[in-house]
Amino acid sequence: MANVLYVKVNPQVDEASFSTRLAQVFLDEYQTANPNDTVTTLDVYKETIPLIDGDVLQAWGKAGAGQELTAVEAEKVARMNELVDQFLQADKVVFSAPMWNLSYPPLMKAYIDNILIAGKTFKYTENGPVGLAGDKKVVVLEARGGIYTEGPGAELEFTQRYLRTVMGFIGIQDFQLVVSEGMAATPAEAENIFAKAAEEAKTVAKTF
Repeated sequence: MANVLYVKVNPQVDEASFSTRLAQVFLDEYQTANPNDTVTTLDVYKETIPLIDGDVLQAWGKAGAGQELTAVEAEKVARMNELVDQFLQADKVVFSAPMWNLSYPPLMKAYIDNILIAGKTFKYTENGPVGLAGDKKVVVLEARGGIYTEGPGAELEFTQRYLRTVMGFIGIQDFQLVVSEGMAATPAEAENIFAKAAEEAKTVAKTF
């Protein structure tokens, strides 16, 4: 029995989001194949995801100096600890996110900032940083309005390259991507494009 964390990154209603719809296809197929696994959803647009702001930076500085934190600082740091611990406790992680303006939505980056914590998901050594979260599987269900896997747009693909690099940094090498792209570029074909990606998502789900 595995513990699956589903990180949902889209504030739109589910029916209007290609990435959320793709993730639902994936999760439905996954749960059919793995009925005893537990899936926990983290909707980053509905739950508190602290930013690395002045309070957090101040808190980290105080913690290093053994100083007492303010109530606000303590609350933000505690929430960050909850998020990284939740990530570490998951056996598998499923991300669903769109590409917005050549990158992920801002709360995706905010979430990543909450799980890249030295001493928890990676550590510094004399030979450089070493990942501490390598025993996980990660899959990303991503939707893009344009075409970025090939052609001139390939040079502008920064989403999965970023997330794959981040996961590798913390030791995770089992990283898969299912992408539905070109829906905005060819809106008349949007549902056909999505249907093909959905079939791929089902295939990946069976062995994830």
